[in-house]
Amino acid sequence: MLFRRQDHQAPLRAGGESIELLLDGEPLCVSVRRHPQARRLTLRVRAAARDVTLTAPPHVSLASAREFVHRHREWVRVRLVRLPQMVPFEAGALVPMRGEPHLIVHHPDARGTVWAGDLHGGVPTLCVAGDAPHVARRVRDHLKKEARVDLARAVRTHAERLGVEVGRITLRDTASRWGSCSAKGDLSFSWRLILAPPFVLDYLAAHEVAHRLEMNHGPRYWRLVEKTYPRRSEAEAWLRHHGAGLHRYG
Repeated sequence: MLFRRQDHQAPLRAGGESIELLLDGEPLCVSVRRHPQARRLTLRVRAAARDVTLTAPPHVSLASAREFVHRHREWVRVRLVRLPQMVPFEAGALVPMRGEPHLIVHHPDARGTVWAGDLHGGVPTLCVAGDAPHVARRVRDHLKKEARVDLARAVRTHAERLGVEVGRITLRDTASRWGSCSAKGDLSFSWRLILAPPFVLDYLAAHEVAHRLEMNHGPRYWRLVEKTYPRRSEAEAWLRHHGAGLHRYG
């Protein structure tokens, strides 16, 4: 967004600031975040969180921030409209697993939880037993279980290739990053990677395992990543174009 002139009004307070923006008759809360290194006002519409934030320098007043947001009302509205439609985990929904669309089919009288069913119109199915209110949770639990299996296998493969040991593997639903590696070697991943094609999940596993040797993103680190996973560029391109869309499911 554009640079906003400085002014001499009262600066934004340390936390809890927000600006209400009226869009198509509905109020929208824009969170205000101060950053000591920010040099301008910056609006951002996050696809994963489906929210709007304004990053501001410490010296900018709330009045100026509010004026800036209201001047860019149309910019915000257009980008919110462009966000992909949410897809709940419910009967009849198409949800990707390992990059391939699966149709959720509800079997209320069946025993069990979730299982792979027969093709329906040429599309793989995820069959879900139990009452309708439990469908979403059971699908989510099933996807997390599959993600853990695939990530554990991929992590083990890359750890062996690089000659390193890793700690615990945990799954989260993070909006800002797909994975992380702690100083102790514990790895954390977004369970939503199971929705992406397998080569993307494999790349993220390689990415975090390589941090066991280099806790940075320097040239040596990237050589390690490409040593254990040569398809880095392809996976990163996929994430740039499709990664945010994984957050619309469930």
